[in-house]
Amino acid sequence: MPINDMTLRIGGEAGQGVESGGAGFAKALARSGLHLCGIPDYYSRIRGGHNFFTIRVGEAPVPATRDHVDLLIALTAETVARHLDCLSPGAAIIIDEAQPIDDDLRQARDLQLLRLPLLEIAKREGSEVMVNTAALAAAAAITELPLDAVMGVIAENFAKKGDEVVEANRRVAEAAFAAAQAALERPFSWKLQPIEAPKRVVINGNEAFALGALVAGCQFVAGYPMTPATSVLEYMATHADQWGLVVKHTESEIAAINMCIGAANAGVRAMAPTSGGGFDLMAEGLSLAGMTETPLVILLAGRPGPATGLATRTAQADLFLAMHAGHGEFPRVILAPHTPQGFYEAAIRAFNIAERYQLQVIVLSDQYVASGIWTVDADAFDLENVPIDRGKWLTATDLASMESYQRFAITEDGVSPRAVAGSDPKAVYLTTGNEHREDGHITEEAGITAAMTSKRLRKLEAARADMRGPIRYGPEDAAMTFVSWGSTYGALSEAVDALNRGGDSANLVHLVDLVPLPAEEVRAALASARKVVVVEGNAQGQLAQHLWAEAGIRADETLQKYDGRGFTADYILGNIGG
Repeated sequence: MPINDMTLRIGGEAGQGVESGGAGFAKALARSGLHLCGIPDYYSRIRGGHNFFTIRVGEAPVPATRDHVDLLIALTAETVARHLDCLSPGAAIIIDEAQPIDDDLRQARDLQLLRLPLLEIAKREGSEVMVNTAALAAAAAITELPLDAVMGVIAENFAKKGDEVVEANRRVAEAAFAAAQAALERPFSWKLQPIEAPKRVVINGNEAFALGALVAGCQFVAGYPMTPATSVLEYMATHADQWGLVVKHTESEIAAINMCIGAANAGVRAMAPTSGGGFDLMAEGLSLAGMTETPLVILLAGRPGPATGLATRTAQADLFLAMHAGHGEFPRVILAPHTPQGFYEAAIRAFNIAERYQLQVIVLSDQYVASGIWTVDADAFDLENVPIDRGKWLTATDLASMESYQRFAITEDGVSPRAVAGSDPKAVYLTTGNEHREDGHITEEAGITAAMTSKRLRKLEAARADMRGPIRYGPEDAAMTFVSWGSTYGALSEAVDALNRGGDSANLVHLVDLVPLPAEEVRAALASARKVVVVEGNAQGQLAQHLWAEAGIRADETLQKYDGRGFTADYILGNIGG
């Protein structure tokens, strides 16, 4: 009997509380000392359309979800039909007794089918909207997870709705828990047992990034809601009063980036979260920030396109967009973290790099890691010792000692001393989208144009010193070396482990800092690779092309996935070449 090692999935229609119920059950598991990874899958609709939430549980950190499911909590008959082929031998299905499904399912792969009066219990003890509470309590019962773990989350999640709602949900959970225990014909093979563990938080990539931005001193956030970046705006707005920042829900992404440019030129740290379609609209503003040398942070949370594409699905298709958006030539830095801890740290790094080099830092994400949840030890986020580097920031004393101040002074590293316009009688200058002299006045002289262009581009080479080399995972010497970026890390690290256990040999070289590419470190990491396989969630092999262009490394094989769903180790192992 597997203990604390299983995958469960809750599925139903949008509006049935699939995601909130799954997230609540995940919290109960985390408070029981268990690690987990939880990934939502949902349509871009308020009502209707099949949604599901997958939770993989373990006693050690869980890198990614799996393709197979051990327990299916079905709020609709459609859920069973859609996920039947994913069920493990001996898996269980929990479903309301009134749902029209074939009882012969119990014969398929020795499945256990628990038809329970979930809706009847919900109506009798509280309200029909509490049917998801009933279903999750039934899941706790058959896995032998103590009901107290679920009750604690109920009390917290419904506290704002009043004691009456909390008590009604408690009654529903107790009744469903008892009904499931009575209906179970034989012990369920998978068990969930609380263990002693450090205190943990359940957090997604967006929340971790927003937390990092707060402690990094971000004071202005502007954006137009766009999945999967919206929860960054929500998190920042929730904490705005506590942290003393301004959060603007703008009328468009054009307005958002222009407001951020204004805020940054006023001396505050500014950020704009968006997705691909919104970033398209920001491109002209991005170019303006390049010309005015304005430090900005942009979170680009990718989803499949073009156009609206799959608005609530995942993709790694915006690397080229981030690299080349905006007209003209100007430097930018691109980071691509892959864990909640990584997103927290990337936010801090992004603000420091943006101000150190007075350029724009784009942090790439996607729906899988932006909305997926993981358990993280509570002490993993150091909120006290946060490095703050504002670069060549001039104080009043600095300005007083200068004979004159030129905002865009040509320097060896391309970075000019920076003072807020109007903060001192000497700090009076023009900031314009036209080409300009060192003092900010517009010019069309050929020599100055070339000098200023070169000055700005030198920042990219200066910033290369801050770029980190790739992460290496697995044995030093291997027959196959995977190369990846972003959210594929978890599934690939698990695939590497599986290959090495099975007698093959594989390792992983994972890139986090993409532009400027730390080419020397990448070449060193791949110097002994016998077979390079680049794995990424797009159709064109964008990282593979970037590696060839910037480091002269050509992939021997690529594995691409562009169906709007994330990678799993099962998918990787089933689709790599010989």
